[in-house]
Parts: sequence; structure tokens; C-alpha cells
Amino acid sequence: MSIVLGYDSSPAANAALEVAIDLAKRLDEKLVLVYGAGVPGGVSEEMSSHRAALEEIGHRALDEGVARAREAGAEATVELLPRKPVKALLEAAENHDAGFIVVGATSESPMRAAMLGAVPHKLLRRSTRPVLCVPAPS
Repeated sequence: MSIVLGYDSSPAANAALEVAIDLAKRLDEKLVLVYGAGVPGGVSEEMSSHRAALEEIGHRALDEGVARAREAGAEATVELLPRKPVKALLEAAENHDAGFIVVGATSESPMRAAMLGAVPHKLLRRSTRPVLCVPAPS
């Protein structure tokens, strides 16, 4: 089993990382940091450039996150998937037999989250695994 964490180096993701590191150490579980680098649309040159930029940002974020996890004494690995964040997290959770998924949550209203498609909101509706939403620092 493992703990899957959605990580993009945002303040909410950093708060979730701290909680996930603590849980991974307490439960003696592997931590899997996941970044979804999917883009909407087809295979145009513009979309390829957009995907490459997202992947570069994702690699930087994941490198930072996994270094922090390992420095804190947690066993950690990364997954950068060419999917939108929710699909990436659900796929990684399945592939790593996650006990649960951890994500950071901003203080958006439920209506705004539903309209904009916030990752925690979608995960809570779609995941068959428990989802832990960690509030961003205020």
C-alpha cells in the first residue's frame, strides 16, 4: 500500500506534503508524489509546447517535493503523468494501491469549486478511495 499525494509546489500542496510526510512515516508507507501534466485539446504544435512547459514545471515541483520528503525520512517516489490532475491521481492511486489520496485545498466556495473544477472537489466525487483534503495556510 502507499499514500498518493497531488503535488504542484503551491502553498496548499506544501501543506498537504507536510501532512502526507507525517502520515507516511507514522504508517510506514511509501509516499507517491503525483503531478498531472495533461492539457485539453488535440495534438497541435501549440498543445505540444504547452505540454512540454507543464512537464518542466511538474519535474521541478516533484524534485522539490521528493527531496523534502526524503530529507524528513519518508520513502518517496514520483509520478509525472500526461493526464489532467484528477485522472493522474486516480490512476496513480490504482497503480500504487493507495490507502488514500492527499491533496491541498484552497478556501474556494463549493459553487466556485464546482464551476471551475477544483481537484479536491472532483476527487471527492470520483474516487473510490478515501481522500484527505488539507487546508492551505491562511
